[in-house]
Amino acid sequence: MLPPLNDMVLFVEVVKAKGFVRAAEAIGMPSSTVSRRISALEKTIGLRLFNRTTRRVELTEAGRIYFERCKPIVDEARLAHEQLGDIVANPSGVLRVSLPVDFANVYLTKLFAEFAEAFPGVSFDLDLTPRLVDLVAEPFDVAIRIGEPEDSMLIARPLVKLRPLLFASPDYVARRGAPSHPRDLAGHECLHMPRAGVWHLTDGKNSMDAKVAGRFTLNSNSMIRGLAALGQGIMLMPEQIVADQVASGELVRVLPEWQGIALPVYAMTETRLLPAKTQRFLEFLQARLRQAQR
Repeated sequence: MLPPLNDMVLFVEVVKAKGFVRAAEAIGMPSSTVSRRISALEKTIGLRLFNRTTRRVELTEAGRIYFERCKPIVDEARLAHEQLGDIVANPSGVLRVSLPVDFANVYLTKLFAEFAEAFPGVSFDLDLTPRLVDLVAEPFDVAIRIGEPEDSMLIARPLVKLRPLLFASPDYVARRGAPSHPRDLAGHECLHMPRAGVWHLTDGKNSMDAKVAGRFTLNSNSMIRGLAALGQGIMLMPEQIVADQVASGELVRVLPEWQGIALPVYAMTETRLLPAKTQRFLEFLQARLRQAQR
């Protein structure tokens, strides 16, 4: 059975300090503990490593051989630990991330730039597509996903919650009027995703499912925003994604007392054991997105 590396480290320290007491002082450990651990090491090896007298501690022949073998191992272990510390402090490598297009464009472009400036050793391979990548079979470090995760085998870290609100263009409202209740949406052109013909809405006290339909059913939030701004219908969209269009007057709120169910955004990883580049990126995202919601 191999002895624990920590006991080998203690042995090397005792040799370098030329005694148990000085070694104990150097590493901040009681000398009795050092002596007991060295005795256990000798028992594991089956050989005496030190000749102990009341005045001095000297290496035996076996101890000298063992020291010559142990010291490079201990030095390499210490160097490896220091290098890993450098990696944690200064992560490097390619960070591969799968991202929802609109969320990435609105929320993350600036954050990626800030993260790149803070960690110059990291480069980026970003996949902005609506598909759900396979984190097990494909070489992605992180996937950002909106909505409750379906794959329970993955590790989900919450990032932020998006609040969907109802918007239309001033031109649409002028032509078709504004709905006064969610049930009125059935008589309006509604821009929605496939399989999303029901909008779950709440006013904080009451909730209801509003059936929606329209001439456009599409799987692109960007195009939904564009069509809404061009007066083609009402959309349900997180307020943060359309903030610029609302500020410019291209879009206005409809049914302002009502909103959709909050959509959680998660960072998904295959494992909890993450390389430093991924760990720092997730910590950065969580901190900045939470700060932005305050």
